[in-house]
Amino acid sequence: MKSLLAAEILKLRTIRAPWLLFIAAQLIVVAGVSGLMFSGTASHLATTELPAVRHAGLVALLSLILGIMAVAGEYQHRTITDTYLASPRRGRVILAKLSVYTATGFIFGIASAATALVATAIWLAARGSSLDLASGELWRTLIGAVVWNVTFAAIGVGLGALIRNFAGAIAAALAWAALVEGIVGQFLGRFSAWLPVASGSALVGIRTGNQALPQWAAGLILVGYAVLFGLLAVQLSVRRDVT
Repeated sequence: MKSLLAAEILKLRTIRAPWLLFIAAQLIVVAGVSGLMFSGTASHLATTELPAVRHAGLVALLSLILGIMAVAGEYQHRTITDTYLASPRRGRVILAKLSVYTATGFIFGIASAATALVATAIWLAARGSSLDLASGELWRTLIGAVVWNVTFAAIGVGLGALIRNFAGAIAAALAWAALVEGIVGQFLGRFSAWLPVASGSALVGIRTGNQALPQWAAGLILVGYAVLFGLLAVQLSVRRDVT
């Protein structure tokens, strides 16, 4: 298992896409915080602190794309055959990918949270205010952002194993986040809060409706989704033909 983990880490370090996604995440966070702060007025600076740092969670979609790359990306570049030939026990390969990419999602989340915190502090200082580091809600929001990134990275690995076409998997993920979940949610009523994006939003305190979940419940639901997609990824990778 150690050799599989080392191989996945080496892949992450030596290809450009993960680095580009990481940089893009930080730039998006800075742009989001800056846009929010720039458009605000001094009279409501105290109320922009939490919405600003929530951008660290919103970039979880990039962690999702990163996870999709783990499996679907290998199918796209036709390297998955070599991977399975080097380690015929496919279940262990997928478990290694889940471990490494979930950990990378954690790094994405921590970095994005730090970027959001620093960018918000700089903007508040420039406007004559300061960040309330004693606020428990602030730290809960940042922790929620990290959890959102971690779970979406794991879900992405599972989704990439389910939809092995790289472009198709990303298109399906983005379509779900932008359109499909909203439509499905209309049929589910109060249970729409249990859907993935709604749960992620609740993690950082964004209310998507009257039935928004408490943070702890949203976190448990997203962990459940991550475990479910992980199990499906292992099972399907073992049973399905590579071609």
